[in-house]
Amino acid sequence: MDPATSHWQGLLQSDLIYHFKRDKVAITSSTVFLILALMALFSPVIAPFDPYDLTQIDLMDSEMPPVWQEGADERFLLGTDDQGRDLWSTILYGMRVSLLIGIFAVLLQAAIGIVIGLVSGYIGGRVDSILMRIADVQLSFSTLMVAIIVLAIVKNAFGADTYSSWAMFILILVIGLSEWPQIARTVRSSVLAEKEKEYVDAAHVMGFGSTRIMFKHILPNCLSPIFVIATLQIANAIITEAALSFLGLGMPVTEPSLGSLISIGKEYLFSGSWWITLIPGFFLVLIVIAINLMGDFLRDVFNPKLYKGVA
Repeated sequence: MDPATSHWQGLLQSDLIYHFKRDKVAITSSTVFLILALMALFSPVIAPFDPYDLTQIDLMDSEMPPVWQEGADERFLLGTDDQGRDLWSTILYGMRVSLLIGIFAVLLQAAIGIVIGLVSGYIGGRVDSILMRIADVQLSFSTLMVAIIVLAIVKNAFGADTYSSWAMFILILVIGLSEWPQIARTVRSSVLAEKEKEYVDAAHVMGFGSTRIMFKHILPNCLSPIFVIATLQIANAIITEAALSFLGLGMPVTEPSLGSLISIGKEYLFSGSWWITLIPGFFLVLIVIAINLMGDFLRDVFNPKLYKGVA
């Protein structure tokens, strides 16, 4: 049998898929997230307008209401923002930006946290104490506070134009570097339990080096909690980006994310143009709730003592 086919059949017969098929909340949240992610991925195809194309934007179309309100233009399903951009198109592109920042920020967190957690838990002693004290110091500062300080310094040092060009990469870097202790601590606790097991002693007897034991033997057995916390961290990263954009330190208004759209509309919320803020806010909440519910499902399945699904 082809190895790929064997792995695929093993996945379909796993406890994860068994419980997933019987958990309506997990199915619903996963379906919602998949639909939103696909919409974001194919936004250039789905969106009726390109919010980056200035030739498709007319200031005379600004603050148009959604189609179900009086005075709407049928060209703009969810209305327009203050710049005359089609809100539906801008939300689709904005979701893509928010998801990219969330996913890549967590990949950076995972890369740092896994290495530090493995080294700390496996070596132990003074190395463990030093690395965990660094993590404690990092955790003592609010992620949002650190991000605000760093982004404000970067923006003032390099100028608004340069910052706008690199805003996505800077946000990924700042959010990723701020949240690695969560994953590092999770990995460390798993490694402390795994390194006492017989297969690790057998690897030592066979003469394998520490690096091989950590990454090829211990790490695969620590993936379950990593998947759980990484899923939840994606939601946190998206919320952090939205908060920073709302404060004017995230994505520029010319490159919309869900957070920057909410920030744009806050000045018009009480003047009647509520859709500029509330509709992007609805999509932001929908994404975050779907991701959190998926993370809760994974946490419960990977910890049978917590799982309350159908046996």
